[in-house]
Amino acid sequence: MKALSAAFLVPFVLVAFFGNQNPALPDGDESDLVELGRYLFFDPRLSGDGSLSCASCHIPSKGWADGEALSTSYPGSEGFRNTKSLLNASRVDYFYWDGRLDGSDAETQVRDSITETHFMNMDGRLMLERLKQIPEYVQLFSDALAQEPSFGGTLKAISAFEKTLVTGASPFDLQTMSEQAKQGKKVFDTHCSTCHSGPDFTDGLPHNLGVPDNPAVFDDPVRHATYRAFIKFLGVPGYMNIRQDVGHYSVTKRAKDMGAFFTPSLRQVADTAPYMHNGVLETLEDVVAFYSARGPALSAGEQRGLVAFLHALSGPVPVVDEPSLPRYKAIDNWMEVRN
Repeated sequence: MKALSAAFLVPFVLVAFFGNQNPALPDGDESDLVELGRYLFFDPRLSGDGSLSCASCHIPSKGWADGEALSTSYPGSEGFRNTKSLLNASRVDYFYWDGRLDGSDAETQVRDSITETHFMNMDGRLMLERLKQIPEYVQLFSDALAQEPSFGGTLKAISAFEKTLVTGASPFDLQTMSEQAKQGKKVFDTHCSTCHSGPDFTDGLPHNLGVPDNPAVFDDPVRHATYRAFIKFLGVPGYMNIRQDVGHYSVTKRAKDMGAFFTPSLRQVADTAPYMHNGVLETLEDVVAFYSARGPALSAGEQRGLVAFLHALSGPVPVVDEPSLPRYKAIDNWMEVRN
């Protein structure tokens, strides 16, 4: 048997490691389910007042985040954390910066996004009645799930679509990094790889790094009120007197988790600025300078190399066309329609 060339092996290994990269070609026979999920993902009628869709905060052109320091929120509330990218979300150990939801439970993450008051604030019963008024959705649900529009089916479809949002091979994976990035990798391996480890460059654990506060969170009364309502719901004791983001403490109520947030993946990090749980650091240069100030200090050259390496962790992103959303159709005689 002839030895296989490196040119053949690299793409084979990458496909085996990363899985199906093309959202237009989902694995198995889920193409109808993914297509339904694509429509639902971009549809603002899944929010209470019809103003927000999943894509309002997870914008394809902005690395499937929103490019803002603090997330877009439902009218009358204000976001208090940075929007995490959905890229490679199918591989995370935990959802959200505070890790309040296990990464294997994608459908619950979708449910929270739709129903949470400061996200999309939607009542599931109203959502279903809206979907049933749109013949195209009735057909899409039938094709994908052999059923009429349902809340569970909506969660299943959107999570199936989100699982297709997988990045392609980066210069790091293809071993095509610049010399500066290669030098930066040496700095990374020495100073960063304890927490940013594994294939997705994360240990999947919470840490308190002393990230500076974003004054916009607690200086804005509406944003502060949104945050207090959120931690009250999570059962945080003394929530009325808290003027800091408690992070993972809201989940565990353990003192050691106060102000701790889960290590994000570094894949596609060049496309997902601003950074940290509160978006307080605008650029990768700011992030590297922050860590250098914490110590050990890095030289200017080491910092430039590290930034170059971080850029080398970004590869092609899925290109998804925003669908032309179907309109409502008035039903002349509800007595003739099966509910």
